[in-house]
Amino acid sequence: MEAGLGIRTGLSMKKTLIITIGILIVGGVGWLVISNSTVPDESNRQAQFEKAPDFALQDYDGKTMQLADFSGKPMVINSWAAWCPFCRKELVDFAAAQKEFGDKVVIIAVDRAETRDIAKKYTDELGVTGDMLFLLDPSDNFYQSIAGFSMPETIFVDSNGNIIFHKRGPMDISEIRERIQQLLN
Repeated sequence: MEAGLGIRTGLSMKKTLIITIGILIVGGVGWLVISNSTVPDESNRQAQFEKAPDFALQDYDGKTMQLADFSGKPMVINSWAAWCPFCRKELVDFAAAQKEFGDKVVIIAVDRAETRDIAKKYTDELGVTGDMLFLLDPSDNFYQSIAGFSMPETIFVDSNGNIIFHKRGPMDISEIRERIQQLLN
C-alpha cells in the first residue's frame, strides 16, 4: 500500500512540476511578447500623429476657432479639465510661458467636456483667463483625436502643423520652456 502511494505521489509531483514549468514557459513567452510589442509612448507619438488634428472649438466669448487660424505658427495645445488636480499648476505655467514667449508661439488650453461656466470660473480663480487662449470642447473630440488616456495631455506642434512631441501627464515650467524652445529651433 505504501509503495503504491509512493508511486502515485511521485507521478503527482512530476505532473505538478511539468504543469508549473509549462505555466512558467507560457508566462515567460507572454511577457516577452508584451514587453517587445510597440506601445505608443512620447518618443514615437509623432509617427502616429503626423499632423495636428483639426478642430472647430469656441472660446469663452463664443467665437469659433479652428486649427487653420494658427497656420504657420508653432502651437502648444493642452487638454485639461477643472477636475484634474495636475492641471491647476500646469495652466499657470502655460500662462507664464505664453507671456514669456509672446507671439513666437500660440498656447491653447482645450477644456474637456465641461461647461463654459465651470471652465471660466476655474481659470478666473487661477488668474490666467486673459493670459492665453482657452477653448471649450463640450463633446471631448479633441482629447479623443489625440488618443488621450492621461490627464493632462499636451501636443507641441511646429509651424507646419506637425506634432513634434506628445506629452502625457503634467509638466513643470522648465519642461514647458524646453519643449517650446525645441519648437522654435
